[in-house]
Amino acid sequence: MIRTQVSLTEDQMRRLRLEARRRHVSLAAVIRDALDRVVPDEDAQRLERIEALLAQAGTAASGTGTVARDHDAVLAGDRW
Repeated sequence: MIRTQVSLTEDQMRRLRLEARRRHVSLAAVIRDALDRVVPDEDAQRLERIEALLAQAGTAASGTGTVARDHDAVLAGDRW
């Protein structure tokens, strides 16, 4: 881990201490959790989106049964 120094207002420190006590964790743990929620990891979000898209693969039917074979014609046509 990397150590850093952060300046907080008295009110922010009060709220931080209250939250840390409520959760039974360190001040640093509350700050790390808040940072992860406010500034999400873009790589993790990208993987989640890909997984969500892949989960949808094959869940819909075209009604014709030929989309896999004729996908170029289907996508170029008026149907879409």
